[in-house]
Amino acid sequence: MTDVIVVGGGPAGLSAALFASKNGLDTVCFDTDGTWMHKAHLFNYLGVGSIGGDSFMTTARQQADDFGVDRRQGEEVTGVDQSDDGFTVTSEGSEASAPYLVLATGANRDLAESLGCDFTDEDVVEVDVTMETSVENAYATGAMVRAEEWQAVISAGDGAAAALNILTKEKGDHFHDFDTPGDADEMFGEMRDSSE
Repeated sequence: MTDVIVVGGGPAGLSAALFASKNGLDTVCFDTDGTWMHKAHLFNYLGVGSIGGDSFMTTARQQADDFGVDRRQGEEVTGVDQSDDGFTVTSEGSEASAPYLVLATGANRDLAESLGCDFTDEDVVEVDVTMETSVENAYATGAMVRAEEWQAVISAGDGAAAALNILTKEKGDHFHDFDTPGDADEMFGEMRDSSE
């Protein structure tokens, strides 16, 4: 059993997976590469002057991989079931179980509906400020929860918020992921050593 399953490999899903895995949670991310980012060019992503969507996705995937996300590229999720132990996600090629689930499937809300998540009057998945749905320990992010607010930076923030709230549940208090330059030097060294 893993700790967190993320369904979706766009900015929301990769952000959730990155934050969870970077902070010690075993994380599986199912990524069909169906993100709208391939049609985008970003000028409005804070801290990034200009980047094409394909380049952004290449960098985001590499970052998630570098921090240990088990990214299952090309595996489409065919079902999600809930049990007393959490969630089981079935794809065309594998299965994964975890106590936490993050849905990041863009405007496709089918998995949230099959799981029994509540929806708003605008027909988006209803979440609280932590991105948790009406189904305990199931989170929804990005375009799933926002009517027509489909921005990469918003989606990435939603994914980060979901992961940080999972980390808060797991580690206690209000968990923060705030690195300093000294941390960066240490992490860069660890990543370099693991790739050699």
